[in-house]
Amino acid sequence: MNKFIIGFAVILLTTSCKYFTVKSDESKKAIARVNSVYLYKEDLQNIITKDVTKQDSVLLVKNYIKNWIKHQLLLEKAKINLDDQSKEFDQLVKKYKEDLFINSYKEAVVTEYLNKEITNEDIEKFYNENNQEFILNEELLKLRYIKIGKDITNPNQLTSLFKSGKKEDLDKLEKKGLNLNSYHLDETVWVKYSEFVNKVPVFKNVDKDALLKNNSFVQKEDSLGVYLVAIKQVLRRNEIAPKSYITPTIKQMILHQRKLLLLRNIEETLIDDANKKQQFEIY
Repeated sequence: MNKFIIGFAVILLTTSCKYFTVKSDESKKAIARVNSVYLYKEDLQNIITKDVTKQDSVLLVKNYIKNWIKHQLLLEKAKINLDDQSKEFDQLVKKYKEDLFINSYKEAVVTEYLNKEITNEDIEKFYNENNQEFILNEELLKLRYIKIGKDITNPNQLTSLFKSGKKEDLDKLEKKGLNLNSYHLDETVWVKYSEFVNKVPVFKNVDKDALLKNNSFVQKEDSLGVYLVAIKQVLRRNEIAPKSYITPTIKQMILHQRKLLLLRNIEETLIDDANKKQQFEIY
């Protein structure tokens, strides 16, 4: 079998770059058989692309044929041993095919008719009506942070700009970003506490209650550098998440609601129309 497979693959590879362009009288040339089931040359047309080397093509063809044989043998054995379940499988296949048609139709309808425009008013309304659904399960922080390496020649200047907190000073600090090992200076963005300490592990050793205070400042140092963090605002567990933080989630939820409503309206319209045309009866 191996010799046959390799030999066939080599023949395919040496005929020409168009060896899968099968002539009409060869369109049903068998290359493998399992009992009464045949694998034909044309079945391999999409196996190999132009960018595949001859050596890789041989392996691809060989593996495909071996896998096809294994699949057919397993399928035949399964049919023999599970013959009593054949009707059940037929029903499952039938249901799967029906569900596939219906779901594909629904997705096509959603793609065509779903209103995907979400305004700030939509977000505000949804947030106000559902904010109890957005309870935090961990702390959120607004902060700024920098790491000053040991090799920096002007650490005091950078530290002074950082501690100032004034916009003009933070802008100057950001322009000096190349002198910093890492930094985060946007205090308008909410950051998870867990994400912060994972990115800056040195603060894992800082007492959490001492760190998580509004307008707090903490400085740490190790062999790699000096770490400065200024906490502007803290939201605790079980508080309501801020709208700005969960806006992406709100947009997804709004779209999901619209999708369900659209599909429900389509189903109701479908039933009403069919009823008017007497296309169904309930006995």
